[in-house]
Amino acid sequence: MNMDIAPCAPNGVRPGHGDKLIYLMGASGSGKDTLLRHVRANLKPDEPVLVAHRYITRPSGTDEASVCLSVAEFEHRAAMGCFALHWASHGLRYGIGVEIDAWLAGGAVVIINGSRAHLAAAYTRYPGLAAVEIRVAPEVLARRLAHRGRETPTQISARLQRASWSFDLPAQHPVTRLANDGPPEGAARQLLAVVRDRLAA
Repeated sequence: MNMDIAPCAPNGVRPGHGDKLIYLMGASGSGKDTLLRHVRANLKPDEPVLVAHRYITRPSGTDEASVCLSVAEFEHRAAMGCFALHWASHGLRYGIGVEIDAWLAGGAVVIINGSRAHLAAAYTRYPGLAAVEIRVAPEVLARRLAHRGRETPTQISARLQRASWSFDLPAQHPVTRLANDGPPEGAARQLLAVVRDRLAA
């Protein structure tokens, strides 16, 4: 499951060091979309922060920033270099649009909803990114996955098993870890602090 890397962004904008990119990751059901909603709701009007939507080969949920594509359309866009990053997981394809390079070049802090398994590949394109991992206790994760009703029991079991895996995160790059077992406001405040730290950099 390799992450492919597009060569450049629209209008010839090439990816920079990625100092203002925040790579948010965590097991499915860890609450990433909820935290992103809280962050957006608490941003000041003059704070240049953008949350990139993901392109996914399944119907989009009402609680997530994503766009549904057919597999054929996803592969067509990948071949055309429309994705800055894309990967496969749980039988689905995920992509982050190459438009984020233009946003970064314009000075915005950009948050993407990424994958733990593909962090190392993301560092290849954006070596200055800030990695943030959301962690949740297994019993809380199981409850959240069941509650959202998106997967079958077999799929939930597979996601719980994957959540327990340890991924080889790049040793030379720090990862900020945030616990999100309780109400989301606490973890959202910590994530917002990371965002504002990148704004100030």
